[in-house]
Amino acid sequence: MSNNIPTTSDWPLVWDLSPLQPGDGSDEAFAADLVKTKRVADEFGQRWRERGDYLTDSTVLAEALAEYEKWQRADTGRALAHAWLQSQQDMRDTATRARLARAEKVAEEIANDLLFFTHQLARVPIATQNLFLKTPTLAPYHYFLVRLFADARYLLPEGEEKIINLYSGPAWSHWQQLMEKLLSREERLVLVAPGREEIKSFAGLFGLLESPTQTVRDSVALALDNIFSVHLDTAEAELNAILTTKRVNDDLRQVTRPDQLRHLADDIDSKVVDTLVATVTERFDLPRRYYALKAKLLGKSRLAYHDRVAPIGELPKGWTYARAVEMVSESFSALDDEFAKIFHTFVSSGQIDVAPRLGKDSGASCWHGSLTQPTYILLNHTDSLSDVLTLAHEAGHGINNELVRGCQPALYFGTPTSTAEVASTFFEDFVLERLLEKTDEAGRLAILMAQLDREVATTFRQIAFYRFEQELHMAHRIAGYLAKEQINALFLKQMGSYLGDAVEQPDSAGRWWIYVSHFRQPFYVYSYASGLLISKALQKLVREDKSKVKEVKEFLSAGLSASPREIFAKLGIDIADPDFWQSGLAEFDRRLTEAETLATKVNLR
Repeated sequence: MSNNIPTTSDWPLVWDLSPLQPGDGSDEAFAADLVKTKRVADEFGQRWRERGDYLTDSTVLAEALAEYEKWQRADTGRALAHAWLQSQQDMRDTATRARLARAEKVAEEIANDLLFFTHQLARVPIATQNLFLKTPTLAPYHYFLVRLFADARYLLPEGEEKIINLYSGPAWSHWQQLMEKLLSREERLVLVAPGREEIKSFAGLFGLLESPTQTVRDSVALALDNIFSVHLDTAEAELNAILTTKRVNDDLRQVTRPDQLRHLADDIDSKVVDTLVATVTERFDLPRRYYALKAKLLGKSRLAYHDRVAPIGELPKGWTYARAVEMVSESFSALDDEFAKIFHTFVSSGQIDVAPRLGKDSGASCWHGSLTQPTYILLNHTDSLSDVLTLAHEAGHGINNELVRGCQPALYFGTPTSTAEVASTFFEDFVLERLLEKTDEAGRLAILMAQLDREVATTFRQIAFYRFEQELHMAHRIAGYLAKEQINALFLKQMGSYLGDAVEQPDSAGRWWIYVSHFRQPFYVYSYASGLLISKALQKLVREDKSKVKEVKEFLSAGLSASPREIFAKLGIDIADPDFWQSGLAEFDRRLTEAETLATKVNLR
């Protein structure tokens, strides 16, 4: 293999969690880590809880913030991180879930115990805020204070904030974990090839929807619908509980629109998100054109709902994990040596969990905790071309994490949700570009259709998801409770708005909202669309001038040190301009037109 990648036999294929393991991994060591984590937090609280001078004196505040950052940078919290990651590897493991619950309880206690610091600081008078923001000694913490002061208008009294922290688990995340756990336990006997059946886990079923064989896709769709039907009543209760919790929280904070707190947390203006949603919605003609083309290429008048990701033509086959790693590594190396080096570390250091397993969380994700904790990537690799792109996507998140880690202090370690998907789609697209360079017209059409598949899912589908959430939350606030039939109908309506007449929408398609975990983290999904369209702008910069990679790295290293709008302004990008979003959509239009042209030249059947 290229780029000095270690051989496959040297690669760990499951996570090596030893860097996070408390002591020898025993219950005693786990408990000791929780005690240590709590003690370090208590030391900060004991020093500053009874003091008020940091709220008026900038010199004292600089000292307090330095200690606050030191606490966040401390090598603690291993028990929570270790238990969480283990739970993603096997959601059936009750012992791990019990450990996770204990660690989450300590984390809740720490959050409540230290709430006083940011809560009181956020509520200092406006004149004092302005003074702090102009004080040179507080310059390293300037944007941290800007964000804190912006949040102040929606803060509740400290006691009420503590109550919300305490009930957020049972009233919110525990519901979400219930549905994920139930789905992760499911497995079904399905057709995996003509004449051959296998038992597949829930996570493994989705990869088979990309099978070139219609009977395989039909078999998998029936299995998925059976799973969704089994859990529909539970999902109805779960989602209504989450919707109610969200409404209560918004009412307490006197929030005027359900997505407002998401935008505030993401450090993005609601008008920018509204512009994005409106601009993409206005171009729903593009995905409708795409699905009409796909139906034609498959020899159908209309696509079945589960045929949306069916492959077109002969995609490169046999994308084993080893081949996927090689392709991603070559693409990253062509961009920048540091990108490839970080990726190699992920591969060789046990930071990627590769294959689907019964009980393992479905989908793919990239996890990072504190500044001192490693990045971990979760895959469910089934040897498809899509899996290559998923590896590039999640590795892009990981590279983003590592660049921020190398350049920012603990207070700025992280990425705003509004830009979290930029790095992932940036790297994913360059892998696709490399694939396109190495193929003939038939292969190019097949890969282009695969690329357009993912971009439809990342842009238009996510905006349709966002519109579904908007309508869902408003309908729930009027009715108080939504029956499963109402939720299904809202989902079908919004999916139909971008799918168009070329895709069938049977009643069973209305149940597919059940597995979309992001609906349990309200209004997150717009960031996929914004991330892809912004990344198109960054790709254009690099394609026109390879030296612009340096500017891209500066953006990826910025973390939480400035607002997304300020960061992009340095690159000459105005994300408040509707024309900016249109430019990204124009790139999709260009690719779609190329595919339509190739379809007139190439006979794929």
